[in-house]
Amino acid sequence: MQIIVETTVSAPIDAVWRAYTSPEDIKKWNAASDDWHTTASEVDLRVGGNFCSRMEAKDGSFAFDFSGTYTKIVTHELIEYSFGDRTAKVEFFQHPEEVMVRVSFDPESTHSTEQQRAGWQAILDRFGQYVLTGL
Repeated sequence: MQIIVETTVSAPIDAVWRAYTSPEDIKKWNAASDDWHTTASEVDLRVGGNFCSRMEAKDGSFAFDFSGTYTKIVTHELIEYSFGDRTAKVEFFQHPEEVMVRVSFDPESTHSTEQQRAGWQAILDRFGQYVLTGL
């Protein structure tokens, strides 16, 4: 069963899409908490293209690459990707004054479902805040 997180952003779809897919923007919002940051991001936004975000603890104690391959892209609507043996889907639902972003992903076995949901939700919440304020 996939885990689902979502947020709603009061912004035009162009701004939401750009912030979600631009490496420079990703580096500004892609962290679950203030003691983490994304130091590098690469995006080849096409089917078969790869992405990679270097996520690091600010105190230098831990770092990892979150990377995968895009499997389906529908501009302003859908991004699907695989990462390792897992998959994820990002859906963009346009409404007159806002965009709802829903991320669904396969869980991993190391952390509890609640921990994974909380972490991905925190990142998505930071994304929404970034779109609204530019952090």
